[in-house]
Amino acid sequence: MRIILYTGKGGVGKTSIAAATAVESAEQGLKTLVVSTDPAHSLGDSFDMKLSHEPLEIKENLWAQEIDSIHEVEEGWGKVQKYLTELLTAKAVKDITTQELTVFPGMEDLLSLLRILKYYKEGRFDVIIIDCAPTGETLALLSFPEMLRWWMEKLFPMKKKAIKVVGPVAESIMKIPMPSGQVLDEIDNMYYQLDEMKQIFCDRDTTSVRIVVNPEKMVIKEAQRSFTYLNIYDFNVDAVVVNRVIPDNVTDDYFQVWKDIQKKYKEDIIDSFSPIPIYRAPLFETEVVGLDMLARMAKEVFGKENPVEIKYNGRAQKVYKDGEDYIMAIELPFMDKQDLSLNQKGDQLIIKAGKIKRNITLPRTLLNYSVTRAKFEEEVLKIWFGSDQDE
Repeated sequence: MRIILYTGKGGVGKTSIAAATAVESAEQGLKTLVVSTDPAHSLGDSFDMKLSHEPLEIKENLWAQEIDSIHEVEEGWGKVQKYLTELLTAKAVKDITTQELTVFPGMEDLLSLLRILKYYKEGRFDVIIIDCAPTGETLALLSFPEMLRWWMEKLFPMKKKAIKVVGPVAESIMKIPMPSGQVLDEIDNMYYQLDEMKQIFCDRDTTSVRIVVNPEKMVIKEAQRSFTYLNIYDFNVDAVVVNRVIPDNVTDDYFQVWKDIQKKYKEDIIDSFSPIPIYRAPLFETEVVGLDMLARMAKEVFGKENPVEIKYNGRAQKVYKDGEDYIMAIELPFMDKQDLSLNQKGDQLIIKAGKIKRNITLPRTLLNYSVTRAKFEEEVLKIWFGSDQDE
């Protein structure tokens, strides 16, 4: 199975590119599902039809879905939400505000990942294409499973033990409801499923991320930042799609200034993301709506290429030996040295790059090693690990 995530700044046209890729994939005989996880769904508008929170067959080999976040919360967070509501209203009046407080920011998007995992396990589709929310939300969504894993490993075993000891006392004396075994099982189950999803998203033979940009300064800057952060989390960015490029055959004077601006930024995009393949979609003379226009867009972008094959597979992170030491190398394009910080706590390597922080669980090879020095040059952060036994 192939999973492709399309992301980019809001308004760049990633929904159209995702839908066009799905249409062409289906034309090649692959059972294809295109899913929108963006709360502000526009996938149905792209196909010019009303979609459902379940996969809807649009044509042969093609299904589309706009995930209903409320439905996903009820399915995957229902028991936990009920318990949290009871906890918050133990000495208060129950109302809708309390229910809303029990759904944490980003929870709806997070639970939509579990639906993707379900489809992956069922093997019903050959290709799943995900029309993601704008860049910032997508990065938070992709990093959340790893953050949850860290918290669960540190706190969840202790909470289970504490509840067994303190639970009866708290309920009888303090009148505080304790979570049932079903609630704890639901949290546990969500944790393991999200961990599975993380493994699938990091499997470079299965999943890749594609960044959609317009040839504009602000859009390119955000794409560069997202590319850096995706590298930190070791996701494979296998293509960049430049959308709404003014065609050469447009000679109207009104567009000449825009063509000159776009020419400059097209060159910047090539310089920024090389050697990742760069594809282009023209600014069409009409709206990209409906199957015919989406098929036309796919042909313009991919030509005769297979739209779902892995276009590039470069490793953003690698570990290799240097004498008695090991070196971990992480590519961090577009990052300034002063925006980087590094720390190690036990088996966790903590890297902060700008506003993004990642806790990397060190591979087994490095468990008995500690960071001895680090160097950032030519957009690569190199971290040296020396054996504790040598100290």
